[in-house]
Amino acid sequence: MAEVTAEQVQRGRGPDPTAVARRKLVTREVKSVRERLTSSTGLERAFDNELLRVFAEYRMNGSVGTLVLALAIAAAACLWVPVYKVTPWVGAVLLSTMLVVVMSRRFLAEPASGVAIRRWRRAFAVAEGLQGITWALMVVIFAQVDAPGAKVFVTTTLLIVSALTVMLAASIPMAVYAGIVPIMIGIAAFFWGRTDMDSLTTAVMAAAAQLFFVFLANRLYASSVSTIAFRAEKDALIAELETANANSDEARRKAEEANLAKSRFLATMSHELRTPLNAILGFSEVMKNEVFGEHANAAYKEYSGDIHGSGQHLLELINEILDLSRIEAGKYELHEEALSLADITEDCRHMLNLRAKAKSQTIREAVEPDLPKVWADERAIRQVVLNILSNAIKFTPPGGEITIKVGWTANGGQYVSIADTGPGIPEDEIPVVLQTFGRGSLAIKTAEQGSGLGLPIVKGLIDLHGGGFSLKSKPRAGTEVTVTLPPVRVMDTLAALPEPETRAA
Repeated sequence: MAEVTAEQVQRGRGPDPTAVARRKLVTREVKSVRERLTSSTGLERAFDNELLRVFAEYRMNGSVGTLVLALAIAAAACLWVPVYKVTPWVGAVLLSTMLVVVMSRRFLAEPASGVAIRRWRRAFAVAEGLQGITWALMVVIFAQVDAPGAKVFVTTTLLIVSALTVMLAASIPMAVYAGIVPIMIGIAAFFWGRTDMDSLTTAVMAAAAQLFFVFLANRLYASSVSTIAFRAEKDALIAELETANANSDEARRKAEEANLAKSRFLATMSHELRTPLNAILGFSEVMKNEVFGEHANAAYKEYSGDIHGSGQHLLELINEILDLSRIEAGKYELHEEALSLADITEDCRHMLNLRAKAKSQTIREAVEPDLPKVWADERAIRQVVLNILSNAIKFTPPGGEITIKVGWTANGGQYVSIADTGPGIPEDEIPVVLQTFGRGSLAIKTAEQGSGLGLPIVKGLIDLHGGGFSLKSKPRAGTEVTVTLPPVRVMDTLAALPEPETRAA
């Protein structure tokens, strides 16, 4: 049989989370490499599709601005060129722009899984090249114009168009080059053979601007790829987080259902569990007192006493488990009435006084005078005080001192505090002793009998009353447990019930 490690116990012998994470990472990397091998750009297919989608969206969003720019340039060109020459040129520009828009709309309408990426990339590059050619034809209608300002107008227009092409088509480098190369050729042809200083200066500035646009296009493309990569990584992390949250919610729901079913089962098994134990206790009592008698073998009497004592301890344990189960299952019904915390505390001290005297312990009481009654369940409050006081007696060494205080809280409620001079509880063990079946190292070392259910029951009963629970302890400094009831349970603060209306005869 394989040895069970502590890590396996913590994760319930399930798969190692590190191994699972490693397998997910390897699977993701293999898928990424496979997609890069089948892509012409060296990117994943999802990235290629997203880049084409970005191009199509930018072109559609910028179509109105492009059309307005073309019409404005055509209107300005009429200052130097006749209208009949400008009209065919601007018509070609508008048609090429509309062609790109129609293609973009068709691409966006196709499902992502059925897109032929290479074909659409080439189609968009051809469309951008056609649009660049129609813009470059502007130099044809201005070829014979030598008017002042015409050269600056043509150069400025083509540079603006180049910048617009770079910004709108940056996600497809092939389309950027196809769009600005005709414009670069047109500018070179426009200034070919011109030797005056203005033309040379303008031509050099235009060439430098085109080189800058090429550099800018590469930077924009790299930025687009990085943005898509970060977005894909974020989406993958969000998907994994949602899956993990769903699994966690399902596991928590099943655990809560199982815990509630356990609590309901135990809460309904009171009669079935107590009946056989009562029979065992009664028979052991008969054996000890009547069957064996006073002159029976001492060993037999000891055996029957052990049976009786073990049965009583088991019955107490079952009673505590049933009480805690009823509290957790929400089946513990409070039978509330007006009662005095001071009187209940005094009764509990009287009941356990013999046990304290057997250990030579001193119990001191400090009760504030004239405390009004509180509205609570007497059985529950009595069990709370008994559990805390019995723990104090159990773990306080012989000759120790126990102090019981009852009084007002700062906000107008009432409290019961029980402090002892025992060895105390280490700070890191306080959460342990507050858990169900939790027992600290002190209880184990002293071999004191206890189920570890006393304090959880106390806390559960006080929570049902809307009160508070506090445990303060330090090694060699004793332990103090305080329970409080809220001000709304103090009788002086309760609103009087309305008197029933008397009908006139």
